[in-house]
Amino acid sequence: MSLIIAYIGKKGCVMTGDKRKIGYFGDKVNLAQLEKELYEGIISTDDEFSKRAKELGISIKITDDASKLKIVGNTVRGEVSTKGTFETKRRRIYGTTNGYQIVELLGSEQKSRQAGEKGIVLFGNNYAKQLAQNLIQKRWKASQSLKYMGEVFEQILAEVSSKTPTVGDKFDTLIQQPQFNPSQAQRHLNITIDNDIKVLVKFRQDLTEKLVQQNIAIDMANKIIDKGEVGRVVSIDGNMLYVQLNDKTQAMDGNWKQLAGPGQNVLMFTESDNVKIGDKVVIENEDLCLKKDKSTLTCDIILCSL
Repeated sequence: MSLIIAYIGKKGCVMTGDKRKIGYFGDKVNLAQLEKELYEGIISTDDEFSKRAKELGISIKITDDASKLKIVGNTVRGEVSTKGTFETKRRRIYGTTNGYQIVELLGSEQKSRQAGEKGIVLFGNNYAKQLAQNLIQKRWKASQSLKYMGEVFEQILAEVSSKTPTVGDKFDTLIQQPQFNPSQAQRHLNITIDNDIKVLVKFRQDLTEKLVQQNIAIDMANKIIDKGEVGRVVSIDGNMLYVQLNDKTQAMDGNWKQLAGPGQNVLMFTESDNVKIGDKVVIENEDLCLKKDKSTLTCDIILCSL
């Protein structure tokens, strides 16, 4: 659901891309039919798209705020992506003066990589690309400035967007024009792309770790004790009590790391002067207290069941 047009040559690189993103939810067979009609140009407007999706029982969400272009080093990067069940497929073009490379990724793993020196490159579905190609042949003037080329690309995307919902009517245009000859361009692209993919790998690793931590937090939050006995007093030092946890209780910190397991001691505080060794500690109505007289206790830990 994108259209990106890139020019790469001796003047530099100019790239224009739309900002459309479409989310689907519904029956796979009907979804395949909807996509077929989209990519064949049978559906030509957003209203027709919404109507046909409703007829097929497919829920759709259309937004025009996805940034598909980015400056990376002395290159412009354009990306189209497709999210699968387990991985995201990415197709990227990195362009600079006198050189470009096209990289295909599955997750953060490179599946293919090809290089070129100059030309016009189109990313998108076949129907949108064919519309754009026809318009480029009519309007292209290679002698013009990169700024002018960008304006022409925006005009082309606007016209294509009026004929297919797969392309939005909001665009970004980015230009880079460092002083590179073809060999310098490829060396710079190699370094830039390798570093950019490393950033993607790190991002995916961080995201995976974050999701794991979220799942741990959800799991542990469900184990927080809000009722029942948790241990007994084994030592008293003024207002400080050492409580031995019973065989069903563990103590966690705010990051859900275990501080004490069953049978181990944890520190609690009391304002009562009527605490005895062996007193049972309980949680009642989500309040931590002594079982015998409901004297309030406090602590800096989270008590959870195993």
